[in-house]
Amino acid sequence: MLKNTFIHIPGIGHITEQRLWESGIQQWDQFTDNHSIRLSPTKMDTITTCLEQSYQHLTTGNPNYFSEQLPANLHWRFFPEFRDSIVYLDIETTGLESWSNKITTIALYDGNSIYHYVNGQNLDDFVDDIKRYKVIVTYNGKSFDVPFIESYFGITLNSAHIDLRYILSSLGYTGGLKRCEIQLGMDRGDLSGIDGYFAVLLWFEYRRNKNQKALETLLAYNIQDVLNLENLMVIAYNLKIKDTPFYENQLPEPVFLPENPFKVDLETVERIFADP
Repeated sequence: MLKNTFIHIPGIGHITEQRLWESGIQQWDQFTDNHSIRLSPTKMDTITTCLEQSYQHLTTGNPNYFSEQLPANLHWRFFPEFRDSIVYLDIETTGLESWSNKITTIALYDGNSIYHYVNGQNLDDFVDDIKRYKVIVTYNGKSFDVPFIESYFGITLNSAHIDLRYILSSLGYTGGLKRCEIQLGMDRGDLSGIDGYFAVLLWFEYRRNKNQKALETLLAYNIQDVLNLENLMVIAYNLKIKDTPFYENQLPEPVFLPENPFKVDLETVERIFADP
């Protein structure tokens, strides 16, 4: 879809992009001086220059250019081209304010391997590991996960960022990650009753009582978030492209997801629910 995109060019909005598509200019390499759509010489020069830059950044594997030029709800358009450079990210914390709370766990999934980080164990390893990826995919990460990470570690994450919150919201799916999953027919099984607040209780149970099962349940919850993000990303992409002339380029949904290495300890969950 990226090579069908013109809306990242200054002065090109949805209407002009639609007119380009309808005139037969549906890909970057189809843009020539001879076509039925009328554009001013200045706009022609702008489009030509921007397309040259787009080719250059795509060839050199620079998703940040497209992330900066496209609005957040259109970041899905560069997903397939950079899928091999993507990592799905989610964090758990003791609270919402980075200045007074800490990160408890972080989960990463790159489409092949799962990585997890635990405060007091290997959390600092995340800082080097995240540098391997050119694109981060989150849900609400632009408002929460990434600012929290940057404040907590004192770093800047330079990767391009696809935040599914904006894409799913533009499709009418709102109310948080778990609610979006439910609306799209995704089932978390034993993790269904666990949310962000309960994740905090699991962490305190682990730290106070050295309950390893509580930590494993927390990690199961954290990791399930990133595993589900890949499914949500593909579903959102297919729903968005369905409303374009390029609907035949829908992506197959992942047929294989690695098994979550951690399991929910129902006894611990039930005890915390009964006496939080």
